[in-house]
Amino acid sequence: MKTLEIIGFKRANLGKAQTKELRNESYVPGVLYGGAEQVHFYAPAILFRDLVYSPEVYEVDLNIEGTHYRAVMQDVQFHPVNEMLLHVDFLELQDDKPVKLDIPVKIVGNSPGVMAGGKLVTKLRKLKVKALPANLPDYVEVDISDLELGKSIKVNKIKGGEYEILTNALAPVATVTIPRALKSAQMEEARAGKK
Repeated sequence: MKTLEIIGFKRANLGKAQTKELRNESYVPGVLYGGAEQVHFYAPAILFRDLVYSPEVYEVDLNIEGTHYRAVMQDVQFHPVNEMLLHVDFLELQDDKPVKLDIPVKIVGNSPGVMAGGKLVTKLRKLKVKALPANLPDYVEVDISDLELGKSIKVNKIKGGEYEILTNALAPVATVTIPRALKSAQMEEARAGKK
């Protein structure tokens, strides 16, 4: 997993007034939980850009006033109107405790259905995975080499590594749809065959 460093400062005051003041100065308040104690902190908003606006999953080296924590982002809150980053939650990683994370899907292979004129539609861009921190993958590979026209690959067909996929087993990950032009050509052939 890729690593990203975020440098932050402890928060002494957790009230609404101080939180609003922090946001006005381009800081984002956050909380780290899952360890011995919760740590409330704030960090410059610019440091969150690569973490929040990326499909990738990062292990975060959270440097709060010189104390380093290994963590992953669990939740992020945005302002409903202006999309400003309001708050970030982190989960502290511990080598012996499994974590649940949304991991990006990576499509590999060439689908016979796409080669026949179908359109590949990705239904799920991320899958919920449970694993120890050392076994967390950068992405979950989905092979579409056997995907025919009008067919789907469901979560239960994905071979995992040293992790457990928690997403619904019957949920489709990728589908090859039949375009309208191809459907009408197939219908014409079927009609011609009946005559």
